[in-house]
Amino acid sequence: MALLEVRGLSKNFGGLAALDHLDLDVNESEILGIIGPNGAGKSTLFNVVTGYLEAASGKVIFDGRDVTRMNPHDIAKVGIGRTFQLSALFAKTRVFDCLLTAFHRLYRAPWWKVLLNTPAAREEDRTARQKVIEILDFLELTEHKDKLTEELSSGFKRALAIGISLVSGPRLLLLDEPVTTLSPDRVERIMALLMKVRQAGTTIVVIEHNMKAIMDYCDRIAVLAFGKKIAEGSAQQIRENKDVIEAYLGEMD
Repeated sequence: MALLEVRGLSKNFGGLAALDHLDLDVNESEILGIIGPNGAGKSTLFNVVTGYLEAASGKVIFDGRDVTRMNPHDIAKVGIGRTFQLSALFAKTRVFDCLLTAFHRLYRAPWWKVLLNTPAAREEDRTARQKVIEILDFLELTEHKDKLTEELSSGFKRALAIGISLVSGPRLLLLDEPVTTLSPDRVERIMALLMKVRQAGTTIVVIEHNMKAIMDYCDRIAVLAFGKKIAEGSAQQIRENKDVIEAYLGEMD
């Protein structure tokens, strides 16, 4: 059984069908790439899956559980994390503190225990800080932990955004254009990081316009156009698919 099953998913904006009875499976432990021309419905798919938009029809099944009508907070709790095209980081905040802040929603101690600095609250804070150190090491950001986020290069900012999404320990991570506009060497660093994330046990779905990154690193690729899936398969199969060439690859050329 697939980890994520999208069945007959539709979403309309006025008279425009952003998603049109879309079916899609995401298998556990894979990196699935999603490509398609602008307006194909890629980001809308992520927004519906994570509860930021309500589906007009269809279902989203995660690990056998219907999450179609859940709100974003509860969807994150069941194990789906995500990033956005434009990651909003606190510019004047240290890298360490950005990650620590992401842990706050996971704290179990009630607010009054935090306010009174009780032993339980202090222990939870120590645990969070240790986990931040581990994530920084995993991201290879340890040497930048005391920098303000605005001082980071674009590549390190993308890595930090991925790190924030990893705080809750998601089983499935949805990444919206994690390497678009980055230089080739930074693309390689981010994609290598995603391989580490997958090896650590997280399934990944990535929307991306950087075709080299998609073709080189994804186990499978799905192609959307006008809200529908027009092709699915290996990089080689996608390269040779006439519908894909016409709808997307040919457009790029």
